[in-house]
Amino acid sequence: MNRIVIGFLFFSTMSLLGCGIYSFTGASIPAGANSFQVNYFENQAGSRPGSTVEPGLDQDFTLALQDIILGQTNLSLVKSGGDLVYEGEITQYSITPMTSTANLTAAQNRLTMTVNLRYSNANNEDDDFEKKFSFFYDFPAEAQLYDIQSQAHEVIFERMTQDIFNATLAKW
Repeated sequence: MNRIVIGFLFFSTMSLLGCGIYSFTGASIPAGANSFQVNYFENQAGSRPGSTVEPGLDQDFTLALQDIILGQTNLSLVKSGGDLVYEGEITQYSITPMTSTANLTAAQNRLTMTVNLRYSNANNEDDDFEKKFSFFYDFPAEAQLYDIQSQAHEVIFERMTQDIFNATLAKW
C-alpha cells in the first residue's frame, strides 16, 4: 500500500513541477528580457490613396498591443529603455466594396487595417525585424462605418495583436 501512495505522490509532484515550464499562452520570453515598450503607432493611413484617417485609432491600437503583451506575459511595460521594443505606424485603414448586387451596387464592404511593425530585442539583434500585419472586417453595405466600428475594431485588433504576439514572442 505504501508503494502505491509513494508512487502516486511522486507522479503528482512531477506533474505539478512540469507545469511550471509550460506556458499556456505559448509565449517564449527572450533570454534576459524583463520589460517591453510599445511606442505610439501613428496613423499615417490618411496619406495613402483610398485610406481614411480615423481619430483615436492610433491610440486604441497602441493600447490593444500593450494589453495583449501584459495579459500573456510577465514582462513589465516601460515608457523607454525596454528590452523589447514595438514601434511602427498604421499604413492603411480603408473600406472597399467586396460583393455586388444585380443592380451593380455594393452588397458587402470590407474594412481593412494594415500596420507596419518594427520589433527589436535589445538583448539579441538577430530577433529584430520589420513586417506588415493586416486584417479585415466584412460588413453589410447598408451599414455605415460608425455603426460597426467598435465591433470591427475589436475583431481587427484582436487578430492583429495576436499575430504580432505570435511573431515576436511565440515565434510562430
